[in-house]
Amino acid sequence: MVKIGNITFEEVPVMLAPMEDITDPSFRFLCKHFGADMLYTEFISSDGLIRNGAKSVQKLGIFDHERPIGIQIYGHIPEAMSEAARMAEAARPDLIDLNFGCPVKKIARRGAGAGMLRNIPLMLEITRRVVEAVSLPVTVKTRLGWDEQHKVIVEVARQLQDTGIQALTIHGRTGTQMYKGKADWTLIGEIKKDPAITIPIIGNGDIDSPQKAKEMLDKYHVDGLMIGRAAIGRPWIFRQVKHYLRTGELLPEPSLKEKTDLARLHLQKSIESKGMPRGVYEMRRHFVHYFKNLPDFKPIRVRLLTTLDPDEINGILDEIEKKYSDL
Repeated sequence: MVKIGNITFEEVPVMLAPMEDITDPSFRFLCKHFGADMLYTEFISSDGLIRNGAKSVQKLGIFDHERPIGIQIYGHIPEAMSEAARMAEAARPDLIDLNFGCPVKKIARRGAGAGMLRNIPLMLEITRRVVEAVSLPVTVKTRLGWDEQHKVIVEVARQLQDTGIQALTIHGRTGTQMYKGKADWTLIGEIKKDPAITIPIIGNGDIDSPQKAKEMLDKYHVDGLMIGRAAIGRPWIFRQVKHYLRTGELLPEPSLKEKTDLARLHLQKSIESKGMPRGVYEMRRHFVHYFKNLPDFKPIRVRLLTTLDPDEINGILDEIEKKYSDL
């Protein structure tokens, strides 16, 4: 059993990582359908929230069928982060998560996201201020450190725990690594073994198969697993991982018909939540992943990624079913 505040998971939770322009309501719907134990919104700018920026405020929209769900915020100004946390709390999520891990340059160079790893005192002050500002559980997602020479996470984990957070998610790369190379879970394992650490430790990075999930769990004994990029275009990975952890049996990949049906549902949900044409624009990155590795797919992919007509897209999906039905 794993507890984060008043949220209880009977088994090791397998969570959907918050991802900008990915974990919107339509994608969260599918991941929940396939058994993701915890969902997160896209990360939300604290500055955008307190200024009532339309895009930031829209990201606060969550639904009861998604629970438990966390709203993730980022920023580098304590007052803005505290106020944004209060605004996020008003949207009634199950927890507030602080993003100290995003390595994207436009965020990190301002000192937010993974850039916070270059200013640990400010990271701790912001975390403490947010914990004091809200009554919901507060959690943190971060990385091993800013770069190879400053892997500070073992010491920082204790300090973050002392601020009152309820769980800590660690991505096994540094900020300067971005998403390159392999995730190193060694320090995540050290933190989990530290007798001074009593909050749940969630491991993130390179979990792209049921076997990899079990390997990381068996080797490092984390309290939870978080899946990010490997879920894009593969929301069924949550069902596969959970089944394998429970039974040791590998479930087959969905059939092409199942994938096209999911793509249709995903498109419908995206349009419902984002409207036209944005709902179609934001589906394009998912279409690429749904139909990876199909032979001679480029001409069809180009059409999928250029049309804005939902009826035409559904016709292309019918065409994919027919053309590749024998695979």
